[in-house]
Amino acid sequence: MLNKIAIRRFTYIAGLVVTLASISLAQKPSAAYPLGPDSLKQDGVPTGKVTKHQWSSSKVFEGTERDYWVYVPAQYDGSEPACVMVFQDGQGYVSEDGHSRVPTVFDNLIHQKAMPVTIGIFINPGVFPSIDGKKPRSNRSFEYDSLGDTYTRFLLEEMLPEVGKQYKLTDKAEGRAIAGISSGGICAFTVVWERPDAFSKVISYVGSFTNIRGGHVYHALIRKTEKKPIRIFLQDGDNDLDNLHGNWPLANREMAAALKFSGYDYRFEMGTEGHNAKHGAAILPEMLRWTWRDYPGVKAADAKGAK
Repeated sequence: MLNKIAIRRFTYIAGLVVTLASISLAQKPSAAYPLGPDSLKQDGVPTGKVTKHQWSSSKVFEGTERDYWVYVPAQYDGSEPACVMVFQDGQGYVSEDGHSRVPTVFDNLIHQKAMPVTIGIFINPGVFPSIDGKKPRSNRSFEYDSLGDTYTRFLLEEMLPEVGKQYKLTDKAEGRAIAGISSGGICAFTVVWERPDAFSKVISYVGSFTNIRGGHVYHALIRKTEKKPIRIFLQDGDNDLDNLHGNWPLANREMAAALKFSGYDYRFEMGTEGHNAKHGAAILPEMLRWTWRDYPGVKAADAKGAK
């Protein structure tokens, strides 16, 4: 019996590694969910700047190192603090050939005033570097799937202050958003759940609200906890994962039902894709419009998709 369980777990872990690799690298758009014009470069739209950095001085996740990227819109002039949006598994979101092409989407929507001037911070999960010839060890599941405020502290005590050394970033919750895919999606939700005073907006692609490290409790907690001042956009697909940790489509439906019951400002989009970013990437501009729809300076006419 134990051998069968061990085999099942090994098989799942091996499959999960492949799945995460496919999510984080370039991904061809789906025929069912093509990228729209807001995800493509447009003539006459100012282009923001993306720079790559490395962080290896973490005290919260001691011993890890990671790459991260910072997007600064052309409209940022440093005269006042910019809004901030953080992305987990950052490389997949920031790369020109990545699944969501966020810098291009930001360029277009900021130019349209469909979202505020926003600095994007795209963070890869931590890695313990190679020792004695062994392969580097990822800290992704511990950072992303764990409940509690550890990852939130990592952002608030380390990453935001580091980026803030060069750019003026808002410290107001209503000007901070966070997004992620899969385990990065539940991580994004955990951040706003733990610190709604610091982050107020979350976008989740195919979020892992399952029992990898206890995340399956969220839908029950939402129902029994006083409503928090947060806004949530969930996306999932009917063909998402079903394994020993849980059923992803069911878990996301449970989250949406709990958010509705508790009166949250939320949206839930269920598509037909599996555990990938194809649907999420296609509707990202709509997600962002809805997320930032009532922020000061955003054009109300562009705030599509109200619930």
